[in-house]
Amino acid sequence: MAARIDVSIEHKHAPPQTDGRPHPNTCPGCGSHYRDDELEQHLNVCPQCSHHFPMRARARIALLADEGSFAEEAADLRSDDPLGFFDLRPYTERLAEAEVATGLGDAMVIGQATLDDSPVELAVMDFAFMGGSMGRVVGEKFARACEAAADHQVPLVSVTASGGARMQEGILSLMQLPKTVCAVEDLHDAGGAMISIMAHPTTAGVLASFASLGDVIVAEPGALLSFTGPRVVQQTTREKLPDDFGLAESNYRFGHLDAIVPRPELKDYVARLLRLFGNAG
Repeated sequence: MAARIDVSIEHKHAPPQTDGRPHPNTCPGCGSHYRDDELEQHLNVCPQCSHHFPMRARARIALLADEGSFAEEAADLRSDDPLGFFDLRPYTERLAEAEVATGLGDAMVIGQATLDDSPVELAVMDFAFMGGSMGRVVGEKFARACEAAADHQVPLVSVTASGGARMQEGILSLMQLPKTVCAVEDLHDAGGAMISIMAHPTTAGVLASFASLGDVIVAEPGALLSFTGPRVVQQTTREKLPDDFGLAESNYRFGHLDAIVPRPELKDYVARLLRLFGNAG
């Protein structure tokens, strides 16, 4: 029997582990390690195996919008504590911590921009803010983005990354599902178009509402797009699921997506769609 040749790469300067977990710049696909500037240079995509790392909202805006063209809207909106919610800590304390950690007022950033010189309205979610959960502020910001797109007669580009509705706001959070659905319907009634870009993960209430209503729906490779995660589904059904359950590739195979677009190609892809929508008008 021939001797096995070890072709693995030794990483002598691997980032240290934090709290027993792998460093966030360690690729879960191939184990490669990167400095922050290396990941930023490659748009947070592993150059070895093309794994797509999470991307912050403002970095996504910089990726999509022409330089200097983005004008943020509704930046002053903040969640309050309508239910006086308290688990291990007060909800107000969690909100303040998330704002300090992310520099954002909530889990969505909206505003006007141009993309390859085409005017557009952007609504971009940030998973770093409380798991990208959708409370009243996210619902209100998305509704305002739809209104602005309709008023200015420009397409809306939505980028989602969310764990679903925000439990600390209870039924008020769940009410954002019909609110955002109606906002998209009003945009369509006004003759507007919406391009939905789903990033990892887009799940639960966000998937079940506005994220799935785009005129064109695309996703990044490997993104989890499922109302409930595979672990919960498997525990509930007691059946073994396919390895790609809920992933973008599975959704595309079943016709739930129009395309899977790697992040480095995303701006050019959306620019072509905007030109098509413009020609249709």
